[in-house]
Amino acid sequence: MDHLLTCSFCGRKKNEITLIVSGINGNICNSCIEKTYSIIHRKFTSKSSDQKHTINNHKEEKNKKINIQIPKKIKKFLDYYIINQDIAKKVISVAIYNHYKKIQFDCNKKNDDDIEKSNILLIGDTGTGKTLLAKSISKCLNLPFAIADATNLTEAGYVGEDVESILTKLLQSADYNIHRAEKGIIFIDEIDKIARKKNNPSITRDVSGEGVQQALLKILEGDIINVPPQGGRKHPDQKMIKINTNNILFIAGGTFEGLETIINNRINQTSIGFIYNNKQTHQNQKQFYLKKIISDDLKNFGLIPELIGRFPIITYLSPLNKSMLKKILTDPKNSLIKQYKKLFEMDQISIHLSEEALDIIVEKTIELGLGARGLRNICEKIFLDLIFNIETLQKRTKILNIDKDLLIKELSKYD
Repeated sequence: MDHLLTCSFCGRKKNEITLIVSGINGNICNSCIEKTYSIIHRKFTSKSSDQKHTINNHKEEKNKKINIQIPKKIKKFLDYYIINQDIAKKVISVAIYNHYKKIQFDCNKKNDDDIEKSNILLIGDTGTGKTLLAKSISKCLNLPFAIADATNLTEAGYVGEDVESILTKLLQSADYNIHRAEKGIIFIDEIDKIARKKNNPSITRDVSGEGVQQALLKILEGDIINVPPQGGRKHPDQKMIKINTNNILFIAGGTFEGLETIINNRINQTSIGFIYNNKQTHQNQKQFYLKKIISDDLKNFGLIPELIGRFPIITYLSPLNKSMLKKILTDPKNSLIKQYKKLFEMDQISIHLSEEALDIIVEKTIELGLGARGLRNICEKIFLDLIFNIETLQKRTKILNIDKDLLIKELSKYD
């Protein structure tokens, strides 16, 4: 019966091959054994080579010399995207410059000296450019950058995201290269939303407020953190990645609504005589108060002293006035008007907005009270019908002049 045996892989009979090995439910010939061995050998050799290549790349990244950008060069780049806010841009530029130098110093240090990192806290109204400032930084850096939202964070063990998830985003930004991630920058938005709840009658834990602040302390200060590579609780069995946060720069931003009242009570500023309630006066007063902010004001707002201590640099973004909003609308590299002009150019139409039309857009934006974000809201209303009827517009004209009358006509549809 041996001459009837056939290879289960290639189907050849025993008398056609040199050797055949029989198993419980099948047979394999010597030719198929050699091919199988060759496939397995190539696969594991290739995998080993890839691992060595990855390790070598990580070593090169670890020892790679950083090309330090001077503060003026960083600020000049930010000027292309952000109007005014010179104080905040200057503070950010110097902090990033020092961050670059700290990383290089830590890579080359030959003694026990150490340079502390300077985390930054940005304070400003909604729409003043905190998030845009962070996104613009990411464009000029050759370091990994991630933006995290503090409102999603909760204390470990509760519904929501653990604080380690902000490091997961940085790790993903660095393509899971740990050495690159450990040199990165993280922007934590809405940091004021995790303030300690005041006069809270509930007997439950403040898991999304003070609990998050406590959990952030170790990460902000600098420690080795176990980070889930694919997020927290959705994959509980995943292998953790250790990240040293000592060289990660943290920039936090928030509106801190009501902070000016706390500052006012501290410096005991009282108005005598008539009180001017117009928006321009309010903006000037808010800027005046933000210039005088100290750590005790943030403590009274609801941040714990330990967290405040981990943000040694505190700066602010000025409230936006009419002239600033108008510049934001037209001047930056990625301004809204330039974006709409580009969109219409794709349809072979050239658009032009008069100065009066721009002034009306700014006035309507101020009425919304959303800062620079309100500009997009108004522009969407103006251009909605024009873009919807683009085919008719193409037949009628190649140059579209948007003046005061046309703008009022488009906006009146929403009254």
